Amino acid sequence: MMNKIGQLFAVVACGLIAACATPPVRISQEKPVDEINNRQGLALRGYDPVAYFTEKKPTPGRADISYSWKGATYRFATAEHRDSFAASPEHYAPQFGGYCAFAVSLGTTADGDPFQWAVDSDRLFVNNNAIAAKLWNQSRSKNIRLGTTNWPLIPKQSLSVNPALERDDAGTTVP
Repeated sequence: MMNKIGQLFAVVACGLIAACATPPVRISQEKPVDEINNRQGLALRGYDPVAYFTEKKPTPGRADISYSWKGATYRFATAEHRDSFAASPEHYAPQFGGYCAFAVSLGTTADGDPFQWAVDSDRLFVNNNAIAAKLWNQSRSKNIRLGTTNWPLIPKQSLSVNPALERDDAGTTVP
């Protein structure tokens, strides 16, 4: 009896070791997605990405205060927020192109909801819904690590035909 328990323990231990040695996620997203999630015609569904850092809440952007980056249009609550974003878009734009951080940690994409958000290590993350946000938060650092590994592997297509010709809301060409 004791010998069978020892054998069972050895099999379980080997299984756990093998599970740790295999890649954590297989990329299941086969069809290319837009580099920036602009499902509603706007990045972050028109919410101001800078406001998550300054106001600590989702804040609708204004149609007359916008900025185009990587072919996607971002809206802002104030001109100051737009200018901050323009100076450092990589800092303020949501991670993983604004797709659900939990989905990306699993190797796929889902729409990001601007009301399911977190700022972690000075980076903005959005999730698809409250359940995804809860699951993502249960192992946040692990899920960020997995998402960071998976995001470059997910096939993407550029939104911008010619990034050198992107324009801000005043029609000025921006780099």
